[in-house]
Amino acid sequence: MPTAAKTGNEAMAEAMRQINPDVVAAYPITPATEIVMIFASFVADGLVDTEYIPVESEHSAMSACVGASAAGARVMTGTSSQGLALMYEILPIASALRLPIIMSDVNRALSGPINIHCDHSDTMAARDFGWIQIFSENAQEAYDNLIQAVRIAEHPKVKLPTMVTTDGFIISHCLEKIEILEDAQAKQFVGERKAEVSLLDVEHPVTLGALDLPDYYFEHKLQVAEAMRQASQHILEIAKEFEQQTGRKYDLIENYKLDDAEIAIVALGSTAGTTKAVVDELRSKGVKAGLLKIRVFRPFPAEALAKALANVAAVAVLDRADSYSAQGGPVYTEISSALYGKTKAPKLINYVYGLGGRDVTIDDIRGVFSDLQKIDKMPTFNYFGVRE
Repeated sequence: MPTAAKTGNEAMAEAMRQINPDVVAAYPITPATEIVMIFASFVADGLVDTEYIPVESEHSAMSACVGASAAGARVMTGTSSQGLALMYEILPIASALRLPIIMSDVNRALSGPINIHCDHSDTMAARDFGWIQIFSENAQEAYDNLIQAVRIAEHPKVKLPTMVTTDGFIISHCLEKIEILEDAQAKQFVGERKAEVSLLDVEHPVTLGALDLPDYYFEHKLQVAEAMRQASQHILEIAKEFEQQTGRKYDLIENYKLDDAEIAIVALGSTAGTTKAVVDELRSKGVKAGLLKIRVFRPFPAEALAKALANVAAVAVLDRADSYSAQGGPVYTEISSALYGKTKAPKLINYVYGLGGRDVTIDDIRGVFSDLQKIDKMPTFNYFGVRE
């Protein structure tokens, strides 16, 4: 399998080239611009057969994606932060219409104040729009997740739009060596989209986007919820097939030295890599530390997570977004809900961290593990890395 040095953005653009979507509609925004910019060069050089649509806004980009996908095309886009926010009006329409649009989302703080660096506030604000959400720890995972996302979104039992995220600048612009599928291998893995209905099929006309009043709206929303519930098993099936092709194993979550852990951190994205380094350090000193990394945030892996944490005494949940509710960040509230009523569950504390791209250091993570060793004296809700 070929290897290459790629940034996260280059890795995602390379995956898009191999997927060769029918349509890409996008509008530039830092730090995601490079993904579609590089892909546009593939279009210009004749390396893909894609119809590339440069639009006037992210709202228009997602609207174009909806139209193209409804016509039966395989459709992709990319965005970040305020760009994703400008799509918010259209995101739940895409999921309600069961359109398997694929998005590369580079996590960046929502304004204001204006900020171009990483946190997860953009993606977390979209967590209840009916989109599958997959987080990446590094460029390799960004590439692998995007390849798998096509199969996940287009699975006949799923048919939900899917976003694959990377941490802005930390992953998007940092160079690392990754393994890449051969073009033919990638093409075979993703296959061709077989749309069940198409607006262009005049022999079998359908209506999409109709007015849906109290008579049927509830039932149609329930179909989206049911598809999301069923998605987990198909995500795992596709991950198993991907492992057979590449040797790289994926799950809804990743357990790192968690089996006998007494204290553990739950994290998403690039912070998981920093945490692994501290876990290794503490293990060498006899401290039974571990990590649970959430890869798939939607559908939320509640049962897998509760099982993985059942025998851990104390857990810190790290949120790179604040819910401003004083009940904890979005990941913490999800985990608290998943553990509610379980006979075996850890004590939990929550940390909001890294907002607006604030650095997350080895010392920060060491401090969290230190707090876990005296969890009974700790407040439930905390911040780290902030000047107070």
